[in-house]
Amino acid sequence: DSVHEGSSSNSKHRVGMNISKSEITKENSLKPSRRSLPCLAQSYTYSKSLSQSTSLFQSTESESQAPTSITLISTDKAEQVNTEENQNDSVLKCSFADLSDFCLALGKDKDYTDESEHATYDRSRLINDFVTKDKSEFKTKLSKNDMNYIASSGPLFKDGKKRIDYILVYRKTNIQYDKRNTFEKNLRAEGLMLEKEPAIASPDIMFIKIHIPWDTLCKYAERLNIRMPFRKKCYYTDGRSKSMGRMQTYFRRIKNWMAHNPMVLDKSAFPDLEESDCYTGPFSRARIHHFIINNKDTFFSNATRSRIVYHMLERTKYENGISKVGIRKLINNGSYIAAFPPHEGAYKSSQPIKTHGPQNNRHLLYERWARWGMWYKHQPLDLIRLYFGEKIGLYFAWLGWYTGMLIPAAIVGLCVFFYGLFTMNKSQVSQEICKATEVFMCPLCDKNCSLQRLNDSCIYAKVTYLFDNGGTVFFAIFMAIWATVFLEFWKRRRSILTYTWDLIEWEEEEETLRPQFEAKYYKMEIVNPITGKPEPHQPSSDKVTRLLVSVSGIFFMISLVITAVFGVVVYRLVVMEQFASFKWNFIKQYWQFATSAAAVCINFIIIMLLNLAYEKIAYLLTNLEYPRTESEWENSFALKMFLFQFVNLNSSIFYIAFFLGRFVGHPGKYNKLFDRWRLEECHPSGCLIDLCLQMGVIMFLKQIWNNFMELGYPLIQNWWSRHKIKRGIHDASIPQWENDWNLQPMNLHGLMDEYLEMVLQFGFTTIFVAAFPLAPLLALLNNIIEIRLDAYKFVTQWRRPLPARATDIGIWLGILEGIGILAVITNAFVIAITSDYIPRFVYEYKYGPCANHVEQSENCLKGYVNNSLSFFDLSELGMGKSGYCRYRDYRGPPWSSKPYEFTLQYWHILAARLAFIIVFEHLVFGIKSFIAYLIPDVPKGLHERIRREKYLVQEMMYEAELEHLQQQRRKSGQPVHHEWP
Repeated sequence: DSVHEGSSSNSKHRVGMNISKSEITKENSLKPSRRSLPCLAQSYTYSKSLSQSTSLFQSTESESQAPTSITLISTDKAEQVNTEENQNDSVLKCSFADLSDFCLALGKDKDYTDESEHATYDRSRLINDFVTKDKSEFKTKLSKNDMNYIASSGPLFKDGKKRIDYILVYRKTNIQYDKRNTFEKNLRAEGLMLEKEPAIASPDIMFIKIHIPWDTLCKYAERLNIRMPFRKKCYYTDGRSKSMGRMQTYFRRIKNWMAHNPMVLDKSAFPDLEESDCYTGPFSRARIHHFIINNKDTFFSNATRSRIVYHMLERTKYENGISKVGIRKLINNGSYIAAFPPHEGAYKSSQPIKTHGPQNNRHLLYERWARWGMWYKHQPLDLIRLYFGEKIGLYFAWLGWYTGMLIPAAIVGLCVFFYGLFTMNKSQVSQEICKATEVFMCPLCDKNCSLQRLNDSCIYAKVTYLFDNGGTVFFAIFMAIWATVFLEFWKRRRSILTYTWDLIEWEEEEETLRPQFEAKYYKMEIVNPITGKPEPHQPSSDKVTRLLVSVSGIFFMISLVITAVFGVVVYRLVVMEQFASFKWNFIKQYWQFATSAAAVCINFIIIMLLNLAYEKIAYLLTNLEYPRTESEWENSFALKMFLFQFVNLNSSIFYIAFFLGRFVGHPGKYNKLFDRWRLEECHPSGCLIDLCLQMGVIMFLKQIWNNFMELGYPLIQNWWSRHKIKRGIHDASIPQWENDWNLQPMNLHGLMDEYLEMVLQFGFTTIFVAAFPLAPLLALLNNIIEIRLDAYKFVTQWRRPLPARATDIGIWLGILEGIGILAVITNAFVIAITSDYIPRFVYEYKYGPCANHVEQSENCLKGYVNNSLSFFDLSELGMGKSGYCRYRDYRGPPWSSKPYEFTLQYWHILAARLAFIIVFEHLVFGIKSFIAYLIPDVPKGLHERIRREKYLVQEMMYEAELEHLQQQRRKSGQPVHHEWP
């Protein structure tokens, strides 16, 4: 670096960059230095293209905001410019794709090994060996890239040349003219080009189209340290063993099979995303000769151009003052009403994509991703990332990974369910309940309930067995391990994506302060240790006070949830008396089921209503804290929304799982709420059926509601907008930016709603999965729809969001890990307390026929139902009946010395339950920790590859810089060194 800075200037750059190919080929090849590597042969191969791109940059730089023409600078055109040059320079006319293919062939076929730093390489031989390929292949590829570029160029200025990179919208009747005028003048001074155009459908709307020229792009790309491609990747191996050869053969077979897999996308239909196959480095105008620039109009992607423009919009002043800066503040004060990057065109075409190709990337995403007919296909993550940015790309990658991991969970859950279905009639407990025609259960309510035969609950007993059978414990352990495996492998998947998308060394730039924070604390300033500039500061005492108020608000809302659940409980107590004496025989016969079903529906309505209130209250509490930056605001808001909705959704489920039927007392001495309503008991077959009903109904209805609000509501709104436009205009074509304006903006909270929905579903899938094994199957079916629904929404119903960058899913990963821990605890309690697994286990080995290991031929659960029911003397009820009725509990009979007191078996069962919870939790947590230890977050091969590429990039930069300096010295007549001076 110091050599380059000390011996180069703009004039020398121009001399070195315009050196002819004939002069280069006449020079002897550089003697390989100790820093040389085989991949550095590309320095020769690229010199022609790099010279062209550098001269383009210099010519553009000399003009003041020259129009950027949309042309593709091909190899053929370059040859026309240099027609006077020697025709023996075919070595330098090879394509980048050819060199990449050669390097791959070299790495795969010859097992190339980088043995030592003293190794010598005949680089001219490397080039000459592969130039023998047919040039027609390159022309075919070039024409394909040309087609892809023209199709994806997006909307243009009126001159048909300048690409529109961003759109600002304001109303003509708005009085904030001075702020807009100052803001737009400053944007032009920064190098942006602006063009105004009124809306066709609404005369009050004005659009400002923004284009960023090449020189401004390069300046800000250098400021933001945007990494751009500068060399094709060559892959090398360090010597392969025979076992590795066998493994490669095995993987090659799998790859060949995958090529015929109907789920795999046809890659030929997608554009060649070359940047993923290139080494990248921070962009520098002084070293532009290092970078691969086939076309200055496509060198920076649409997403990168939009990000740079938004960066400028956020840092441009509109008034005098430190805080009078940024487009968001102008939108907040009403100067502008919207700011968004435009879509690249229509998502539908009258011509089929198979024969005419995609019109633009949006059209391609719709046809190959967002259509419902593509539900079984893999997602084109690279194209999603290219169009919507890494942050949205990571969301869909995580959603696809989660959906794929649900497949084994759904299969195992389905197997557990079918195991219960096929063995239902063989269950000893179900058989005893169905045959108990002479066993009468005590009345379950005081006024309108009568004695009930035990065999009347035969259906309930069989349905309960579907979810409470021998596979329940295994499935609970499996799901706890599954949650850990899912998260650990997602971390590995994320590391691979961040490597592929070149996010390894990306660091989020210093965020700007929120306008509300600046306005509140502008009087107190401290120096930012990162930027070195003074900025507003929130005192610690003020911050702690506001956090305490916010936490108090959170607890208040949680108490409101508990109050709502308590109201539903009171409703159940009041209604069960009414349903027990209902006129309809069906409801009168199944009054417990009717009570639970009605309570679930009412509870769901309360949940939806409270969710609306929660969002507003969470918004107010988050604003009350005055977070410093937008990311802090988003994390605080997301955590509050998760806590509110998690408690709101699961509070009633927790009540049914752990409190329903636990504190009712016994006949003759029932516990009553407010000394008026008798507490609700479980059904004779247990409380698990109520828990299953609660989870199934809430999960099913909530997914339907979420899908409607995500897609149905925007569809209705967009339809109404198009309807109003059609009424206002006739026979006029609407430009793309106006069509985008009529679409719905992305949610104010970004991807928070999308993540929140899936994280809550993950909680449903894992926390009470022991009570509802079909939860993973329902989640899988929903997510298959959710992926295409979200894709359709992003592509067709929403304005194009700002393509933001991110390296992970943020705070949601920590929340998912917390849910995984909570799932282990709740499933342990569900199995031990809610289900009858532990009472059956204790009876089988302590009180049943097999207790003494004598009668092994008999069923060990024989007599369990009779043993689990206690006796009560009917004469004590004052009903005028004699005899005994039975109830679920372990209490002494009326004729015992201590009637209605807990028996020894009750304490044995309680001890077994506590022991099971401790053993289950320690066992599962131990397995989870061991699996997390075994699975590293970054694959070992990827870690070594990243280190190798860092080394290669450094060496290539050194070698390219050395070659550039030699060209400069050669042109100026100075002696040429073949090593570093």
